Amino acid sequence: MTRHGGGRSWYGKVIGAALGVTMLAAGVGAWTAQAGAVDTSSPQATAPATPGGDIKRVAATIVHASDKGAQGVNITIDDGPDPTWTPQVLDLLREYGVKATFCMVGTAAQAHPDLVKKVVADGHRLCDHTVSHDTAMDKKSQAYQSQQILDAERMITKASGGVRPMYYRAPGGAFTPFSRKLAASRGMRPLGWNVDSKDFERPGTDAIVATVERELPNGPTILFHDAGGDRSQTLAALRRVLPRLKEQGHSFGFPVR
Repeated sequence: MTRHGGGRSWYGKVIGAALGVTMLAAGVGAWTAQAGAVDTSSPQATAPATPGGDIKRVAATIVHASDKGAQGVNITIDDGPDPTWTPQVLDLLREYGVKATFCMVGTAAQAHPDLVKKVVADGHRLCDHTVSHDTAMDKKSQAYQSQQILDAERMITKASGGVRPMYYRAPGGAFTPFSRKLAASRGMRPLGWNVDSKDFERPGTDAIVATVERELPNGPTILFHDAGGDRSQTLAALRRVLPRLKEQGHSFGFPVR
């Protein structure tokens, strides 16, 4: 998600849960020990969730393009999973036959593994959105960045039952050359966005829809949220945006890797 100022008290719970996460040396050690084998029958599973292994490195450049080509659109959903809003987002996506990429906060995934599994079961893709959603992590040490990315990867993979995240999205776009290369070495393509729907600010459904329509010429990857407060406006906006995009000839896909 984009960088926001106030109104972030909900992340206090995330950060509190993250206090039990160790820093780099201990975190990577736990990550090695706890990450289970991947179910290779899953379309998302590309490698075991252990350091090294058979993980295929991907490009470290930030991706925006859609695998559906020029008329493709990528729906991305950030900051969950959330027990109130994620199931409703999944129901809506299922209703319109749309697949999306869910950028999950590690501690939220750890707290709600059932929802992570539902996201995977519905054919959506997973994205690492760090442990505690620190939008200033680009100002922190490389050890801190490693802990945030690798521990979240472990948490999400474990919660999913072995399906690894295919992308990494830095909170607030706080990428660094180091974090991009680290994620890419783990098979996670750095993921940007072209259209910030501004739904996190809850400006009203009409404003969210108008922002998407105005900004879509900038590129195919659209940012929405399924956590961080009342997401009823997001749901209402998606109910209008998804069929409208289909009517305009767009196809829904995933970011290229």
